[in-house]
Amino acid sequence: MPVPTLRRGALAALLISATLALSGCGYNEFQRLDEQVKASWAEVLSQYQRRADLIPNIVNTVKGEANFEQETLTKVVEARAKATSIQVTPELANDPAALKKFQAVQGELSGALSRLLMVTENYPNLKANQGFQDLRVQLEGTENRITVARNRYIKSVTDYNVLARSFPSNLTAMVFSYQVKPSFEVENEAAIKTAPTVSFDKPASK
Repeated sequence: MPVPTLRRGALAALLISATLALSGCGYNEFQRLDEQVKASWAEVLSQYQRRADLIPNIVNTVKGEANFEQETLTKVVEARAKATSIQVTPELANDPAALKKFQAVQGELSGALSRLLMVTENYPNLKANQGFQDLRVQLEGTENRITVARNRYIKSVTDYNVLARSFPSNLTAMVFSYQVKPSFEVENEAAIKTAPTVSFDKPASK
């Protein structure tokens, strides 16, 4: 048998062995879970953007209500501006400090919107405004979708990180630089969405 033929056979055997070794050590699973994390993150960003796009219409509608609490409205506008000022890049999700900042401003916006919706309950004209009620339904639906998307992202990151930390797939992670990914921290979510007690007592007319 010619030498080149032997070499080709040995090379083919080596490639097959390497493929099986990579598969056995979780390489293909890393590829799958990494893409799943990216897709889940994209959905989270999409839902946050959907919420940001709804806010201007909500603010403009509320502005038309006489004597509406301007401080409440201002906080929503400021929180939206802060949330949309963060430059979202693919690297953001892999940077613990940047992800924490992103989550903080989104949580601040959630709190401001929650307080806004609570305050609108005291304005009969807004409650009777079908356009505003439609926007409110859209916002509440978006908040629910944000929660679902974020939970899916957390699950995707958890699955990925378990693989990255487990033996022997952790060896594959080291070789191919599959780093453990940061995730959302949602233990304070209830506190973020709980509106503070607000007094709507109006001063007596002079």
